[in-house]
Amino acid sequence: MAFEFTDNNFKTTALNTEGVAVVDFWAEWCGPCRMISPIIEELSTEYDGKALIGKVNVDDNPEISMKYGIRSIPTILILKNGEVIDKQVGTTSKQALADKIEAAL
Repeated sequence: MAFEFTDNNFKTTALNTEGVAVVDFWAEWCGPCRMISPIIEELSTEYDGKALIGKVNVDDNPEISMKYGIRSIPTILILKNGEVIDKQVGTTSKQALADKIEAAL
């Protein structure tokens, strides 16, 4: 299951972690977010131990969303050692996301 990032745990989990973190910014009411959710879940299982893959509910965690200037959802940020190295706005394929994760690893 995908990790749940929050305003409280984001710094210790995504920013202070060595390696790759994939952060999906989403909301319950967002249709495209619901479409990409199963892909995020599958990738979190497939990359378990290689990358931390999780989700941020923008309605429940406004601080992180504002910090990264999230204006459209879904937005997926790929971080390496706490720095944003890639970004995907809108829906995409599982293969496209996997390619971005592989490039980051």
